[in-house]
Amino acid sequence: MARSTSFSQQAWKRLKRNKGAMAGMIVIGLTLFAGIFAYFLSPDHTPYANGMVLEISGQKPGFSIQMLSLEKRQPVARRGWFHYLIYGQESNVTLVPVKRWQFKGDSIRVEKYVDEETTLAETYALSEVVSASASAKDAQFLVEHEHLRTHHYWLGTDKFGRDILSRLLVGTRVSLSVGCIAVLISLTIGIFLGAIAGYFRGAVDEAVMWLINVIWSVPTLLLVFAISLALGKGFWQVFIAVGLTMWVSVARIIRGQVLGLRELQFVEATRALGYGHVRTIVKHILPNIMGPVMVVAASNFATAIVIEAGLSFLGVGVQPPQPSWGLMIKENYNFIITHNPLLALAPGIAIMLLVLAFNLLGNGLRDAMDIKGKI
Repeated sequence: MARSTSFSQQAWKRLKRNKGAMAGMIVIGLTLFAGIFAYFLSPDHTPYANGMVLEISGQKPGFSIQMLSLEKRQPVARRGWFHYLIYGQESNVTLVPVKRWQFKGDSIRVEKYVDEETTLAETYALSEVVSASASAKDAQFLVEHEHLRTHHYWLGTDKFGRDILSRLLVGTRVSLSVGCIAVLISLTIGIFLGAIAGYFRGAVDEAVMWLINVIWSVPTLLLVFAISLALGKGFWQVFIAVGLTMWVSVARIIRGQVLGLRELQFVEATRALGYGHVRTIVKHILPNIMGPVMVVAASNFATAIVIEAGLSFLGVGVQPPQPSWGLMIKENYNFIITHNPLLALAPGIAIMLLVLAFNLLGNGLRDAMDIKGKI
């Protein structure tokens, strides 16, 4: 046990010396934090960051405008902290973009923003803006200090007038979730089939390898398409579809590792002591191949993110209005050849950085857990 702990400590020291792997861990950690607290960090707290203001659609990064908040007729139920963390909070106001405004008695006259060169004059009674019963003077104070605020769109807005930064943060959850679930599914199937193929060999090995070769011969994207169409479009379906296509590489690696370990003396000793096959595999073989498992898990995590983004871009992945980085590219890719390419490039850069982080971490784990390099 002491020897195992010593090797783990040495592996961690080597991993810490790998600047690329540590940079990847930092990016992954920040992404995980952003995904968990997305609704607290994002400017738009509505579910799926789906607050639309059509008048400000397709705006460039750094765009800011003053908004008049009109309280909704039907009050919105306030949710608890945990519900807010998971689902966000429905807005209790309707936003009206304004260029200029002035009070006139018990009403407010605004020049509503339509586009850069066009405004539309509209008048609202103060009672429409402030629902609480208040004098005209108090209502004007409340409107001026609470219902007229400048909204900043640091990454611009999409074609529906939704905040790109907010949807980017909320969309982080999809990429991390698909990676986690797909890796769990692929590791479960891959470790089971790879372990029994390498341990029992013979007919079991031939059957598993035949299945692996059949699955391997089908292009990954086509296989994901087939499974997605069979399961249907949706949030959980795409996770399962991606996971069911990634177990093949895991099974091949695990099979090779088990084939090498099953002939070693400690495995022969378990047989001599009369231990069953399940105990030998689970307690004596699998703990000795966790290094390669961790490396392939990091690699599969990155692959799952790319596949999910591709599926969402093609329309068979996560469905609107739920934000996904691939779906955001699909919704905004027309802007690449027009005046605002960053609307599509921002989620693309996010995908690139997260995939690069997992690949760097995977390479670092491979080097840190290399038995030959531990001296």
